[in-house]
Amino acid sequence: MFLYSDSNKRYHTLDYFYKHKFGCKVFKVSLNAGFTCPNIDGTLGTRGCIYCSPSGSGEFAGCFKDDLVKQFNDIKAIMNNKWSGKYIGYFQARTNTYAPVSLLKEKYESILDLDDVVGLSIATRPDSISDECLDYLSDLNKRTFLTVELGLQSIHDSTNKLINRCHTLDCFVDMVNKLRERNINVVVHIINGLPYETKDMMLETVKFINKLDIQGVKIHMLHIVKNTELARMYKERPIHILSREEYVDIVCDQLELLRPEIVINRITGDPKKEDLIEPSWLLKKFCVLNEIDKELVRRDSYQGKYIEKND
Repeated sequence: MFLYSDSNKRYHTLDYFYKHKFGCKVFKVSLNAGFTCPNIDGTLGTRGCIYCSPSGSGEFAGCFKDDLVKQFNDIKAIMNNKWSGKYIGYFQARTNTYAPVSLLKEKYESILDLDDVVGLSIATRPDSISDECLDYLSDLNKRTFLTVELGLQSIHDSTNKLINRCHTLDCFVDMVNKLRERNINVVVHIINGLPYETKDMMLETVKFINKLDIQGVKIHMLHIVKNTELARMYKERPIHILSREEYVDIVCDQLELLRPEIVINRITGDPKKEDLIEPSWLLKKFCVLNEIDKELVRRDSYQGKYIEKND
């Protein structure tokens, strides 16, 4: 059995991590605090990343027009119909440290004050955490279970220029180091299937982040949704979209290259059906997860199997 598993999983799932850390089921409640992004407001750019949806990749977060506490309680009530446990407030949509610290405190603390909230997860960009914000995050980290999620997507300059990330790899590495100097947990977002990337390029991204002091990773499949720059590009000149089989093969290779203690926070995309253009197979999320499990069994493999051969 894989070291960090008490089920059939051969990789370190977030569910396993939460259960062993908190002793119970823990749920992330996705929130939309109404923040913007430096890649949208003109500070770095105005177009945003080419795949970013109008909701700021927060399709399953609450409505930004609603008070955060209302958003939280509405989503919690839905979850409570099926499960019970503790909660982590997940600031998901857009760039959730891109605001004055006084406003961040107002937003974050309103969720921390709620019953059964055991932590916060904050999604942001590596170029959008000021020194003052780092000090506040350091304080938060002493009072609750804090995770900062940093978008990377790819280590390749050609890709990041094409997708309009507007930050460098050095900027990303520097922010990982600053967060870890304060003992703040870091989760890295990467995307498989970005335009013109090869399988080897995707594996190189994983090999690179595996050497950093990170605690988790989110692996996404590129999906094209309506009203994005990527959708317009795809209409004019279709790019290759990974098949489910290709994606499963790449993910299993990536898992084999990641340290076993790194928590796999996500391993596939989760688009809304009404917004999705491609790939349609992503809508069958549990089928994708099952295929990953089956492929690891077929290989007699698991997360971290080939680290020693590549370090």
